[in-house]
Amino acid sequence: MNAPADGTLVFQVYDNPDAFGDFRSPRTESRLPVNPEGIYRLTGLPSGAVALLVYADRNNNQALDRTFIGIPKEPIGLSNGYRPKGPPSFQRASFSLSESETKPLEIELYQVLGESGQWGVGLGVIGRSSPYVGSDSAVTQVIPAITYFGERLQWVGPSLRYGLWGSDTFRFAVNATYRVGAYEENDSPILVGLGDRDSTLMAGVGLVYDGPNRIDVDFRYQHDVLDRFGGGTAELRISRGFQTGNVSWGPSLGLNWLSSDLANYDFGVPTWAVLPGRPAYDVGSTVTVEAGIGGMLEITEHWRLVLDINAEYQGGDISDSPIVGDDYVLKGFAAITYTF
Repeated sequence: MNAPADGTLVFQVYDNPDAFGDFRSPRTESRLPVNPEGIYRLTGLPSGAVALLVYADRNNNQALDRTFIGIPKEPIGLSNGYRPKGPPSFQRASFSLSESETKPLEIELYQVLGESGQWGVGLGVIGRSSPYVGSDSAVTQVIPAITYFGERLQWVGPSLRYGLWGSDTFRFAVNATYRVGAYEENDSPILVGLGDRDSTLMAGVGLVYDGPNRIDVDFRYQHDVLDRFGGGTAELRISRGFQTGNVSWGPSLGLNWLSSDLANYDFGVPTWAVLPGRPAYDVGSTVTVEAGIGGMLEITEHWRLVLDINAEYQGGDISDSPIVGDDYVLKGFAAITYTF
């Protein structure tokens, strides 16, 4: 083992894939001083499929130090020589251990983020269905799928977040998101004369809480910084992480508040655009409910497939609009990326 010259090594054994997914709540933990031979013996381990995490507790604070987004900052090593570029897969790191069996393992420590963070490139697509009367046109855009994970900065496809204050479990951050325009007026006869709804950049602040058992709470407020409509939105989302094989996934449930400017931009009818069969309609500020599921498939240690799909259920304030035919919108993001 390429351990530091002195200090303490922490050996964590996991038999639960979900706990291994964020390196919390191991089945057993042993703290051993560095020895010159580099040989360490662990006893009392559970039988069955287990995975081993070793880290150098450089500041001796009895914990694995992490970045603002939960990535280990201290050197770590995993069984099977596994070096994940995203959420770790229990399946790739695990090995079988029978009762009273002795099994030699070679572990090499490394810095997850290296010297300058972790970059990825790929291709992605953003899409949303059309809830408008007489429209069967889904809105889709192909975008570069750039990812970056650093000490404070997280950039995944159309979203960016920078941590300002807090820890790996609770933090305050600024964020930005690329928002796809809701429609073009030629999508449906009911929309003709209203003008196209352009894509824009939303930016604001947020709070993130990474709770126990991989339960996360995310609150953010974002405003239209390009002044396409001059409004904003607030989102509260709760999600739960799971791991199945090489897939990290989880369901989510959220509430979205839309300012009157935003709601009217997407679903309202101004007085100057009134036509027979299309009366004026003022949505006002409103709240929608969103449910979804997201996941990441680790194809190899470098290649990843990311998918996030959500259904947004719109209340009567929106569905009563004369231009709206459905009371829900399906939206999502998919990408394939290579991480260096």
